[in-house]
Amino acid sequence: MTGIEEHLAGGVTTLCRAWEIRRRDGVRLGFTDHDEALSFDGLMFAADTGLGARAVDRRLGMAVDNSEVVGAISDAALREEDIILGRFDGAEVTSWLVNWRAPEMRKIIFRGTIGEIHREDGAFRAELRSLSAALDKSIVRTVQPLCGARLGDERCGVDLGQDSRRVAAQIGAVRGAEIDVLTDATAEAGAFTRGLMVVGNGRCAGVTAGISLDRRAGDGRRTLVLETAMPVEPEPGDQVTLVVGCDGTEETCAGKFANLLNFRGFPHVPGDDWRMRVPRSGGVNDGGALR
Repeated sequence: MTGIEEHLAGGVTTLCRAWEIRRRDGVRLGFTDHDEALSFDGLMFAADTGLGARAVDRRLGMAVDNSEVVGAISDAALREEDIILGRFDGAEVTSWLVNWRAPEMRKIIFRGTIGEIHREDGAFRAELRSLSAALDKSIVRTVQPLCGARLGDERCGVDLGQDSRRVAAQIGAVRGAEIDVLTDATAEAGAFTRGLMVVGNGRCAGVTAGISLDRRAGDGRRTLVLETAMPVEPEPGDQVTLVVGCDGTEETCAGKFANLLNFRGFPHVPGDDWRMRVPRSGGVNDGGALR
């Protein structure tokens, strides 16, 4: 019997729960529902956050376990700005049952990731998804004209680390989803369409935004139209990195990236409108494909 199990079997317990949140940028945060802070695994678990959690819903078979964590948004621990910017999206969560008199007596009761986060009146409610949630998704390929790979991933194989495919720039004017940037790069107009803008510093540091349109404006200036306006706007002078984009077509894969061998689309499969094609008296009916 382990230490925590012996403690549970003793009748009188001194238990609390503790959570570690490990964001994708490497930041670790610790919280506990005890009235005093705890420390273990090289992390301080803060007690003044108002954080609490519902019981984990355990399910049989491959059904997904889930829970929720609720609490107040505190500038010292969970900043509303970080939640808005998505810094907690997909963060790893580990929850322990801890003997607060002897924190070395503990056991993991949940491990998973943060799902949807809802904010209201200075508080938040975050969905916790168990590790089995990763199995609840489709892994089959979709038959479509455009490439199904993400530019730069393992299936694509394009090296986005090359200097020619990512350039440094500086934020100029910000007009909602439209942003002017200054750069020494001479890339052609549209080079960053369907690409990415990664913010390097300032209040939006680490945030990545998709680019739906890239226009050259002359004198080292480019105008980017983002897929959606950033929830917290970057400020003029912030440093960003622009990553080239791909529209997923066969022509772009071959011409822009010389990567046709890794193309994952099906451009020659007939579409739904092909079924409506019939021979016409004024056409060429030689037994070949109808065009």
